[in-house]
Amino acid sequence: MNEIVRVPVASLVALLVAAAPVACSKPVDTAPPPLAGAKIGGAFRLTDQDGRSVTDTSFAGKYRVMYFGYTFCPDVCPTDMQTLGQGLRAFEAKDAARGAKVVPVFVTVDPERDTPAVLRPFVAAFHARMVGLTGSPAAIAAIAKEYAVFYEKQPPAPGGGYMVQHSRVAYLMDPNDKPLALIPVDKTPGDVAAELGRWVR
Repeated sequence: MNEIVRVPVASLVALLVAAAPVACSKPVDTAPPPLAGAKIGGAFRLTDQDGRSVTDTSFAGKYRVMYFGYTFCPDVCPTDMQTLGQGLRAFEAKDAARGAKVVPVFVTVDPERDTPAVLRPFVAAFHARMVGLTGSPAAIAAIAKEYAVFYEKQPPAPGGGYMVQHSRVAYLMDPNDKPLALIPVDKTPGDVAAELGRWVR
């Protein structure tokens, strides 16, 4: 007859912990940021939704989520901004101090139509602290290049108006204006909050 060996619970737990893979013991937030060392970002001077001059140094000491789009975008841009706004509010609700360090920034790639007056109600609809930035076509081209963002104005539609094809990306920049990670605005507010929670200190 086989003899049943009874192992104390404490000993069994110790054995299971010891047998766990080493990689699982490393906290996720100690990993280096995915965009560490990437050549993304740089100096700029643009105009916000209130007509004030804004530069890259205006956000010193803050984390920024940099998104490039345009207010006349029929679907993707407003959807992404809604996800970003909801995700940031969820992060703020969980940790107000860290949430206050994050500034969501919407940079237009359609400066011909996106004046400060047009940007103001657009950004206000998604988050109280969202900043909308516009400028001359040359200034927008310069910041888009700094952030490796593609955009291209499309031919006018038969009924008037035009679309702007552009990259769909949201960069999280650290307080020293260095890139950290991509914020998943194409997913859910929960995913956005989780990614902010991973990198914002």
